[in-house]
Amino acid sequence: MIFKRIGDGRPYPDHGRTSRGWAEVAPRQVRLDQLVTTRRQLDLDALLSEDSTFYGDLFAHVVKWRGELFLEDGLHRAVRAALQQRTVLHARVLDLD
Repeated sequence: MIFKRIGDGRPYPDHGRTSRGWAEVAPRQVRLDQLVTTRRQLDLDALLSEDSTFYGDLFAHVVKWRGELFLEDGLHRAVRAALQQRTVLHARVLDLD
C-alpha cells in the first residue's frame, strides 16, 4: 500500500495558513506509508502535467495532528513519487499537536 490510509476531508481544525505562511515551514522528508490523504480523487491532468508545480509550492503540505500526518496538498506529487518507486516525499509539515 502506498499510503497509510485514504481519507476523505480534513479531520483537523482549520489552521489558517496562507501560501506565505506555508513558505515559513521548512521542508523535510516524509515516508509515503505514514501519510493519510485528505482527498479520495486525483486529477489526472495534475498528475501528468509537466509544469504542475510551476504556479504552486514545490513541496507538498502535510499537517501533523493527533499523531498522524495528513497530506493536505500535493497528492499528485505523492502519487508521482510512488510511481517512480520512491518511498519518501519532500513536504512542509505543520505540527498542530
